[in-house]
Amino acid sequence: QVQLVESGGGLVQPGGSLRLSCAASGFTLHDNTIGWFRQAPGKEREGVACISSLDASTYYADSVQGRFTISRDNAENTVYLQMNSLKSEDTAVYYCGTDLAELCRLPPPSYEYDYWGQGTQVTVSS
Repeated sequence: QVQLVESGGGLVQPGGSLRLSCAASGFTLHDNTIGWFRQAPGKEREGVACISSLDASTYYADSVQGRFTISRDNAENTVYLQMNSLKSEDTAVYYCGTDLAELCRLPPPSYEYDYWGQGTQVTVSS
């Protein structure tokens, strides 16, 4: 059974850091392009980062470029999202998803992603 489980969210002060994990079971994560998305209340789900299955090339939304880093650990079958210099506007539920495309679609379209985790809440507040 294909399953994605996100973890690592929480409450952090502005300027702080968090590392989110997306652990996969039932399939090999690096055979898929993986995207991190977020959804704030009243807003659409937006893709913030992506790592491709073909060559591990990455994509970042302008809003997180230089602050977020996506990576994968093939041995752990896990993709990470390191988030630094967090801002209040980063507050959202963060999801990881899988895309069968070999390269990241730019920007990542949520409707092309097949499997999703349950999400993890990130709250940036003082």
